[in-house]
This record gives sequence, C-alpha cells and structure tokens, in this order.
Amino acid sequence: MNENPYIDSRRSEYKYGEFFPPEFSPFAYNEAMTQFYFPIKKEETIRLGYDWMEPEVREYRITKNASELPSSIEETDDGILKEVIGCEHEQKCEHNCTSAFKLVPQELQFYRKMKIPIPRICPGCRTEERCALRNLVKLWTRKCMCLSSEASAKEGDFKKYQNTVKHSHYLEGQCPNEFETTYAPDRPEIVYCEQCYNAEVV
Repeated sequence: MNENPYIDSRRSEYKYGEFFPPEFSPFAYNEAMTQFYFPIKKEETIRLGYDWMEPEVREYRITKNASELPSSIEETDDGILKEVIGCEHEQKCEHNCTSAFKLVPQELQFYRKMKIPIPRICPGCRTEERCALRNLVKLWTRKCMCLSSEASAKEGDFKKYQNTVKHSHYLEGQCPNEFETTYAPDRPEIVYCEQCYNAEVV
C-alpha cells in the first residue's frame, strides 16, 4: 500500500497503517457518536470530507402540539397513546429532530411510576440534550480547589464547601496539587485532587 496507496474522491492518499478514509463510513458525521464528542458545523464537516445527513422530510399528521400537553402525569390519560405529538423544536434545532413522536404503553407506564410529565421533545432531541450534559473529551490542567478549614473561613470564593476534617495541607492553606480533569476552568463545580477527595469523602 505504500507503493500503491488508496486515493479517495478528494485525491487524498491513504498508505499502509492509516485509518480508513471517511467515504468508507456507512454513517454521516452528524448521525454517529463523533458528533456528540467532537461537534462541528455542517460546512466544516463537508470541508473535511465527511458526509452530512440532512433531516428527513416527514409528513407526520400531528394531532397534539407540545404546548397542549398536560403539565403533570396525573392529568394524562391513556388517550395520549393514540396521539402524534409534535416536537417542541419543530426541526429548528441542530439535533436529529424527527418533528413528531408517539408514546408506547411501557413508556407511559414508566412516566406514571416515576411521576414524570410527558416529554415535549422527540427522542432524537432528548438524546442530544442529554449528551450535551457530558463533559468534553478534553483535559484541562487544574489546581486543587481545596483550602484548609481555617483558610476557607476567610476566603469568600471557597466558602461554597467547608471541609469536615483536617487535610494534609491544613497548615499551608490551599492544596498545592495540580492534575488533569475533564471539568473546564469556567465550570461551576469545585474540583479536588484525589488526596483531598479521599480525605473528605472516603
């Protein structure tokens, strides 16, 4: 393959040991898990040589709009199983929106058991919104945000959490440990190093 490499439709060469060209993938970029972990816009996707799946035009006959759904599961009767519910996003989002959806009996039973109201967005949009809550596949170098009990009483920024035991650095003030984490510096969560976490939680 080094002497006779594969050349794709974009005239890029692929020699021995290289990963397969994007054109071999049976999936478009935005319908695979890559879009969750490494989200990019349509224009950039096409520029890089990946396929992009356009939303399918669906001729659903919506019988109930999301705005018409009851606010609690107690107000929902079995008649909802016959309804075609319009997704609140109406395919105006960048998700794989199906524009409408139906409920199955097992799903309605689950919502009743857990006392959850009927969703107002389709399963595709729900999946993408859940995935957006995950941390990125990226590491940031952070400093441990743990202060000693004495210091945390004085520092306003760190009064969110008061240590319940003395950590190894309690005479020094802030813990000097640095580490890599998937929590970005602008996230609101307090991050501790393993040593401080174990001292406080374990």
